[in-house]
Amino acid sequence: MNTPDEGVADDLPGVAPRLRDLRRGRGLTLETAAQRAGLSPAHLSRLETGRRQPSLPMLLGLARIYGTTVSELLGEAPPEREAIVRGGGFEGAEADGWMYRRAGGSGRAMQALRVRVPYGAQGDLVRVHPGEEWLYVMEGRLRIALGETVHDLEPGDSAHFDSLTPHRIAALGRGGAELLFVHTLLQSPAAELCLGNAFHAR
Repeated sequence: MNTPDEGVADDLPGVAPRLRDLRRGRGLTLETAAQRAGLSPAHLSRLETGRRQPSLPMLLGLARIYGTTVSELLGEAPPEREAIVRGGGFEGAEADGWMYRRAGGSGRAMQALRVRVPYGAQGDLVRVHPGEEWLYVMEGRLRIALGETVHDLEPGDSAHFDSLTPHRIAALGRGGAELLFVHTLLQSPAAELCLGNAFHAR
């Protein structure tokens, strides 16, 4: 079974060269960027050469480090400061089973996404990074662990928390869950992301 950050990169065409170009454009060495992302230089090199597919949480982390958005990492370049994002079908991108679609304008200090969380995907992945997150459950049931506390959320429930609190997100039902997700984008080159390698629920 692949780990959350492994897999063939063909599902995300064009991401690998953009990761490399963004790192170089920020004046970061492979070693420095990898350290900030909680990765080995060899692993980041595999992401940049397309030999590994990054998961959605990893894309979020790399976007924070490089001061950009997941949409821009994927080559989606809407007009700067776009105020209106039209609805429609869920035609988003996929990363390690998670489906997501841009739900906010670009060039902002936070990013809004519409996310589909499938059952059994990334539920054991612990995320820790600077910033804040807000999510609102639209469909299905969601389990979110904040530190040692576990909360089960129903449609209409929301959560707003400091992202430095170790957190895990998982869908409770086999039908998955759909949510609105907003997180802050940190422009500072000192921003760091630490992803647990395989932190499992106790």
